[in-house]
Parts: sequence; structure tokens; C-alpha cells
Amino acid sequence: MEKNKPIKVIRWGILGLGKIAQKFTKDLSTVEHATLYAVASRNKEKSIAFSNDFNAVKAYDSYELLAQDPDIDAVYIATPHSFHKEHSILCLRQKKAVLCEKPFAMNSKEVEEMINVAKENNTLLMEALWTYFLPHYNFVLDLLKSNKYGKVVELKADFGFYTPFNEQSRVFRKELGGGSLLDIGIYPIFAALTTLGTPKEVEAIASFFENGADAECNMVFHYEDAKAILQSSLLKETSTKAVFTCQKAEIKINSRFHEPSTVTIEENGKEETIGFPCSTFGYNYEIEHFNQLLRDHKKESDIMTFDSSRALIQILDTVRNKIRLKYE
Repeated sequence: MEKNKPIKVIRWGILGLGKIAQKFTKDLSTVEHATLYAVASRNKEKSIAFSNDFNAVKAYDSYELLAQDPDIDAVYIATPHSFHKEHSILCLRQKKAVLCEKPFAMNSKEVEEMINVAKENNTLLMEALWTYFLPHYNFVLDLLKSNKYGKVVELKADFGFYTPFNEQSRVFRKELGGGSLLDIGIYPIFAALTTLGTPKEVEAIASFFENGADAECNMVFHYEDAKAILQSSLLKETSTKAVFTCQKAEIKINSRFHEPSTVTIEENGKEETIGFPCSTFGYNYEIEHFNQLLRDHKKESDIMTFDSSRALIQILDTVRNKIRLKYE
């Protein structure tokens, strides 16, 4: 960066105004040289209320109008899963940098389409898998790469919570990508992919709600010298930890492993817990990364790369095929 050159303020638009958008927006307010510029919902009252709560300059009742706003630099896509492709492409075609909430899309075909449109428009696109940017998770990644405690021989990771079935809720609506796998199963799968890589073989079984959405999914990923035992569930509370059994120690990301948490290392019967204090929800780390990519005129993240997103959606597709889950 040139000396004394002012840092570009990134003006954000948010498309889709649910619970995750509220958390994202609160953390956005803690990031320097970034501002919430516009929000959009199909519901005008909701858009105005969100805008008032978070001091946005503009409130739209049309996603198209937000995408066309020339004053917006970046758009955070927080609509239901089944709309991620459509809404990302809408913004990319208007040359708006897109940070799209996970899962990137419903399947590999949609992900490829999004990546192709980003490249055609020479515009930045990234999947918002915030865990990849959290300090505690990077600490564990670095520790495992260092081989200090030997190789990982087993990973156990789960994510489960109980909420009464409600066919009107996005979480349970199959046509929106609802169910445990895409919503929360993506996190244990992500933990396996980022530490052990793509498995040689995948086992998966699931149970389903009456509407066809998956209620719980149990998976085993087989590697050359390791395995990952993974679970997602909307039927029960689980520990929501990621436990790496290495040759010389056990490294545990404590509950809830996918968000800011602590790490416990157990070696020779002794335990040490390391804290990673965080005053935000933790979305600020991916926001700061994305903002810098934009300032540096990058079109792809060097952390959450297109290939990372491809590998993730391909495994999700494989699991879906194993449990015979179709969203059509």
C-alpha cells in the first residue's frame, strides 16, 4: 500500500435479513474501514426495521435494487440455502463482490455456475465459512500441521441441537435446503476436510422427518491411516466438539468448536486449556479478510479458495447420495 494512501472504506449491502444477518451486522460494526450501507428484504417493513436497528443508509424491498446500487462494494448473501446461487449471481453480474453464507449452494453444479459467473465478471466471490478465519481454529490447524504430536489417527466431531419440528421454519423446510446436513453437518465435514483432506471412502446413514428433511446424519470418513466419525442432528443436543486423537496427544476444540472457543491439549495424562478471548460473535475475522481481498483487487480468497468450496460441496453431494436425500 502506498505511503499515506487512505484505506478504502468498504460499503456493505446485506441481502436476506434473518438471525445470521443480525449477528454478521453487529460484528461488521466492529470492523474498521467498513460500513453497512444498504439492506434488502422482500418485506419492506422488515427491511426498514433492520435498517433502523443497524443504521444502514438505504433499505430496499427488492434484492435487484440492492444489487444495482452503484455505491455498494460488497454484498453478504444471507438468504436460505436454495437461493444462494441465484442471489450470488444476481450481485456478481452487477460487479458486486459477494460473500455468500455457507453452504455455498445446493450442489456442485450450482457452485461451478457461481464460480464461472464470478470469473466471467472478474469479481470477487467467497464462501462465508467463518470458522476458517477464527484464531482458535487456525491455532489447531497450525498445531496439526507442525506434527508436534504426531499424525491424526481419529477425528470425532459433531454438531447437534434440539428444536421442536416446525414445518414453517427454514431449518426444517427441505425445499430451502433445510435439515441437519447442509445447515450444521457442514461444520464437522469441514473439520475433517481441513485437517485430514478428502476421504478415500464415505459411509453415511440418516433419519428423516416426515417431510423428507434429514433429522440426523451419522458419517464415517475413511483415510489411509485415519478416520473421522462425524454427526449432525436436529433431534438432540450434542457436545459439539472436535476431538483430534493424535499419535502422542489428544487435541480437543471445546464446545462449540465451529465458533470462538477454547482448545484443550491432553498429553501424558496432563491437560492444558488455551483460551482465545473474543468480544464479538467471530464474524469480524472473515469480514476483515474479505475486505482486504477487495482492497487488493483479488478475485478469490487464498484461504477459502474455490477448490476448498468445491471439495466441501462434493463431499456434501456424496453424503446426500449415500443417504438418498434429494432436494428437488
